[in-house]
Amino acid sequence: MQTPAARHRRALALVGVLALALSACGTPTILGESAGPVAPVILDETAAAAAISRYRAQHGLGPVVVDAGLVTAAARQAGTNARAGVLSHDVGGGFAARMASAGLARAWSAENLSAGSETFDQVLARWKASPEHDRNMLIPQIRRIGIARVDAPGTRYKRFWALVMAGG
Repeated sequence: MQTPAARHRRALALVGVLALALSACGTPTILGESAGPVAPVILDETAAAAAISRYRAQHGLGPVVVDAGLVTAAARQAGTNARAGVLSHDVGGGFAARMASAGLARAWSAENLSAGSETFDQVLARWKASPEHDRNMLIPQIRRIGIARVDAPGTRYKRFWALVMAGG
């Protein structure tokens, strides 16, 4: 059961995701590829943070919590990739520039992207199996996360995921 504060944070994150999706309706896609309509997906960010925290604990690391600003940053990048129909950290500018423009520049931050996975469990398994993505989730200084999925049925991958992580 979610607390009222958790429900409020989730509602605010959803509003942010929807606003991002609506604001980008007229954004041209790269390579002239048309992704068609995109749709943000409501995720249980708290459950995702708990799963990542359990994984980190297996490696002797501290837990992570959901951060609304990082959820917004993740939603922006997942949406940008979905609208472009590609999976790239470079779409929408470089990671450091995106974090700085969102006021989230931190010494310890990272981003994991993925496409195609239908569920959080599937995408988490993919990130664990990828040495670079796994290394990001196991950065000892990471304390906060934001995760988002945006669907673009007209694209090759159909589903685009972003996990943004930052230190204290």
